[in-house]
Amino acid sequence: MDKFLIKGGARLKGEVRVSGAKNAVLPIMAASLLVEGEVRLLNVPDVMDVFTMAELLRLLGAKVERLEKGVWTLDTSDLTSSTAPYEIVRKMRASIYVLGPLLARMGKASVSLPGGCAFGPRPVDFHISGLEAMGASIKLEHGYINAKVKKLKGVEIAFDRKSVGATAHLLMTATFAEGETLIANAAKEPEIVALADFLKLCGADIEGEGTDEIIVRGGKALRSPGEYRIIPDRIEAGTYAVAAFMTGGEVRIREACLDHIRTVIDRLRQAGATVEEEDRTITVSNGGKILPLTIHTSPYPGFPTDMQAQFMAMLTVADGTSIIKEGIYPDRFRHAFELQRMGADIKVEGDTAVIKGVKHLTGAPVMASDLRASAALVLAGLIARGETLIDRIYHLDRGYEDFEKKLSSLGADIRRIQD
Repeated sequence: MDKFLIKGGARLKGEVRVSGAKNAVLPIMAASLLVEGEVRLLNVPDVMDVFTMAELLRLLGAKVERLEKGVWTLDTSDLTSSTAPYEIVRKMRASIYVLGPLLARMGKASVSLPGGCAFGPRPVDFHISGLEAMGASIKLEHGYINAKVKKLKGVEIAFDRKSVGATAHLLMTATFAEGETLIANAAKEPEIVALADFLKLCGADIEGEGTDEIIVRGGKALRSPGEYRIIPDRIEAGTYAVAAFMTGGEVRIREACLDHIRTVIDRLRQAGATVEEEDRTITVSNGGKILPLTIHTSPYPGFPTDMQAQFMAMLTVADGTSIIKEGIYPDRFRHAFELQRMGADIKVEGDTAVIKGVKHLTGAPVMASDLRASAALVLAGLIARGETLIDRIYHLDRGYEDFEKKLSSLGADIRRIQD
C-alpha cells in the first residue's frame, strides 16, 4: 500500500496548474448515458474516481477510451447491462449517478448502494424519492437499489436540504422525463452549473442552474456536443493556496476560476495572506504570521466543506484560537485526531472544533480517513518538524492529480513509498 513520506520545513515557491474538477467530470460521464453519439471530454483529471467511473461505464457496455492525458471519449450507444455491481460502486459514491440515466434508457436499473469516503451519514433518500416521484418503482433488496419504470414524468421535487449529488442526479434524469420538472432548493455549486451547461449543449432545455430553482423541460433527444471542456477544480486550487500560505511561500496558481473560490480567497486574506488576482490565476504568499479564524461550512456560495480539513491544518499553527463549525457533515472531523498526533491542540465537540494555535507541529505516522483529510495531513506534514508518514493515501489519489509531483515542483520534500 502506498504512503507519503514528507520532510517538513520547505517554503513552497513557483507555479502550479490546476487540473479539471473531479466533481464536475463524474456526473458528466454518467450523463453521457443519455447522449447519442461519441462525447469527447477535455481537461479530465487523472484521478482514481475517473478511472472507476470509466470502468463502471464499460461494464454497462459503453465504449470509454483515454486517448491521452486529459482527453477521453465516451460512446454509450450500445449498452448491454443495466446493473452497476457492488464491486465497483463500493469504491465511489458518485456511482449512484448512473441509476437515473439507466432507468431512463432501459426502463430498469439495479445499482448497489454506494460507498466512498467514510464520514457521516450521506443517505440516498433524496435520489430515491425523486425518482419515485418521477414514476419509478423502487425496491431496496440485498444491498441493491432495484428500479423500474414505464415512462418518467416531469414533477416538482423539493429538497428538505440542499444536496449536490441528488440535484445532479435528478437534473440529468429529468432531461428524459416527459414534461416539466422543477427542482426546488437545488444545489448551486459550479459543478451543477457545469453539468447543466453540458446537457444544454447536448440539446436539453434547462434554466435556473446556479439558483435555488432549476426547471427542466424534458423529453428531447440529447446528441453529442462534440467536445466539452471540464471546469478547473476549485478544491485543488484552494488546497494549493492554503499550502502556499501556511508554508510561508509564494505560489502562482494557474487555471483557477476565481469566482468559484471567492470565499476561500477571502478567508485566506482574513488570515493574513497576500493574494494577487489575475485572469484565471492567483498568487498566494505570506511573509508573516497566520491569524485565527472562525469558519462555518455551508452550501455554495458559502465556505466549502471540502476545504474545512485543509484550513484546520493551517490553523493549527495560527496565532490564537480558531473555531470551525461543520454545517454540512457534522462528523467530518476525523483528521483532527490525526493532527493531534502531530502536536495540534484541537478539541472536537459535536459539529464544532476549537483549534488553539501551537508554535509548531512535529512529524509523526498518521493515517488518512478520507480524500480531504489526506490533503490536510500532507499540508501539516509540509510545516512539521521532522518526518511525517501518511498511510492510506489511496483516498487522496481518488481526487488529486499528480499531487506529490506538483508539490515537489514547488520545492516540497515529499516521496511516495510502498510497504
